[in-house]
Amino acid sequence: MTIVYYKGMAFKVDPGVYEPAEDTFLLADNLDVGQGENVLELGTGCGILAILAAKAGAEAIATDINPAALKCAKANAVVHGVEDRIELRLGDLFDPVAGECFDLVVFNPPYLPVSRDEALGTPLDLAWEAGQDGRAVIDRFLRGLPNHLKPNGRASFVQSSLTDISKTLQVLKMGNFHVNIKRKKVSFEEIFLLQCY
Repeated sequence: MTIVYYKGMAFKVDPGVYEPAEDTFLLADNLDVGQGENVLELGTGCGILAILAAKAGAEAIATDINPAALKCAKANAVVHGVEDRIELRLGDLFDPVAGECFDLVVFNPPYLPVSRDEALGTPLDLAWEAGQDGRAVIDRFLRGLPNHLKPNGRASFVQSSLTDISKTLQVLKMGNFHVNIKRKKVSFEEIFLLQCY
């Protein structure tokens, strides 16, 4: 087990669960949540973003395809006293919230380009493996997003410079989204935070 700290708060990360890094912290630093809002975090991992949203007064649903991640997120929610404000659901992308809409959708998607013969496909590897061009998950997310936002809803997600940001912006523009972009340089790539309204 690893302990990750964010602004003085400790989050345990069990083996087999994605460990928060620069991409997660970029989302966390820019998490803008209002009291009583409904928040969906896709791919919650250890639960850090859903927990921060709940601590800010939101009601959160956190999903993951990795059962170990949901178990870890639940333990962290209990430690931080927000287990009654977070509902955890197992499943892929929007499948666990079919027919539901949210004020805010938050996502740190898998975005590492991985060829089919290199992909391991374990629950942990699925946290970053994103197909040949790195867009296997982000494209599905963008298709489903409009169906899960309330009329004034918004989304906040990250994407790597390795996975054609211009294509993402084109899809969002076609969907009439306004997009604010922040960027952060990390070792071999640039991470973009996209806030979509």
